[in-house]
Amino acid sequence: MKNNLISVIIPVYNHAFRLKESLRSLAKQTYKDLEVIIVDDGSTDNFDEVFRELKNDSEIAKLNIILIKQNNKGAPAARNNGFEKSKGEYVIFWDADTIGQPEMLEKMIKALILNAGVYYAYSHYKYGWKIIKSRNFNEEALKQINYIDTTSLLRRAAFFPFDESLKRFQDWDLWLTLLENNKTGIFIPEVLYTKQILGRRGISGWLPKFIYRLPIKLRAVKEYEKALAIVQAKHGLGRQVKKPA
Repeated sequence: MKNNLISVIIPVYNHAFRLKESLRSLAKQTYKDLEVIIVDDGSTDNFDEVFRELKNDSEIAKLNIILIKQNNKGAPAARNNGFEKSKGEYVIFWDADTIGQPEMLEKMIKALILNAGVYYAYSHYKYGWKIIKSRNFNEEALKQINYIDTTSLLRRAAFFPFDESLKRFQDWDLWLTLLENNKTGIFIPEVLYTKQILGRRGISGWLPKFIYRLPIKLRAVKEYEKALAIVQAKHGLGRQVKKPA
């Protein structure tokens, strides 16, 4: 493994049209010791065409990009595959539509270097126009609701593979697993990145909270509740976990 190298792992499924802006934000990072691993999760869009064009972009060409292609297996499998191929002592899982602030990775790795007893760094972020707020690390609060996004910087040694059977809550499952292994995180109280909202139909998704309160349950809500029950049982949380607030 390479000291202080950050492996940026980007799973992509039918989201090629978002990659250019996302990769340019990585090229503009003030922290430069990066490898970018793109995992094409069996996309059926024009991914190959877009990727060929991206390699000719003058900004993106500066990045050390590694492409992995796999049959469609879902986001957790794509992230695990990317991790297996990565070399960094630090790892971050980055969605295809994530736009990082220029100092994002520098601030995250500094937080970990200066705080040897923590294993990952996380922050506020924007989802479209809406600020999604996090909070200082709190064990009991984490058992109630996931306030930590997937796009957090982890020490490589802290990582546990994503549960590939889960349709939702893969990140929360990871943070709870780390907690059970006495590995906690550190909060950076800033908005460090944005996730785009328009056309977000790729590797992951989000629904407004009122959808979960409708009398007729959508398929996505049923999947949410099924995954919630699995995570509750897996981590012995019972039924006290909050619904989307």
